[in-house]
Amino acid sequence: MPSLGRLHLITDTRPGRDPLGVLRAALPVARSELVVQVRVADDATDRETYELARRVITLCRPYEATCLVNDRLHVALAVDAAGGHVGADDLPVRAARRVLGPAAVLGATAREPGAAVAAVAAGASYLGVGPCHATDTKTGLPDPIGPNGVRAVAEAVDVPVIAIGGVTVASVPALRAAGAYGVAVVGALSNAADPARTTSELLGALTC
Repeated sequence: MPSLGRLHLITDTRPGRDPLGVLRAALPVARSELVVQVRVADDATDRETYELARRVITLCRPYEATCLVNDRLHVALAVDAAGGHVGADDLPVRAARRVLGPAAVLGATAREPGAAVAAVAAGASYLGVGPCHATDTKTGLPDPIGPNGVRAVAEAVDVPVIAIGGVTVASVPALRAAGAYGVAVVGALSNAADPARTTSELLGALTC
């Protein structure tokens, strides 16, 4: 199983965004510390998802960055991604592990210790925990859990905890202090005037 980077970049495919441009800026800075989660809108076709994932993997390969596909595990298999990530409304973790096989990276979403423990027991390699803070990049999310919520999950499991939801450079130290292994970002990079600089700042906050 590949070692897991600390900075997860989730592709922002909303209108007017340039997920591949952001990725091209981040990769030379983060290199193998970067995990790219290919996430698309619910109405995106499998072909669109496949084409985006294929291009992401091509960009990631020279930097030894990890590519995962969110939700659509058949696409992860089709492009030979390192694995996938499943949310609360996707395949159950145990079923996802059967689909991907024992060696793949498999992330699962959790926001409280009980669900986190169950996800790890079912085969999750790491947990995406949140939303930590308010965010407008995804609708229908529950209330933010803050650093204390991250801490409760991190203390309950022995796999990497990736904090997600409204993460900024300024919020990283508190999340790390709460036990987060790393962070996942969308808007922090897709909204950045200088994604390469912001990537460097995020990595600095993660490793200090």
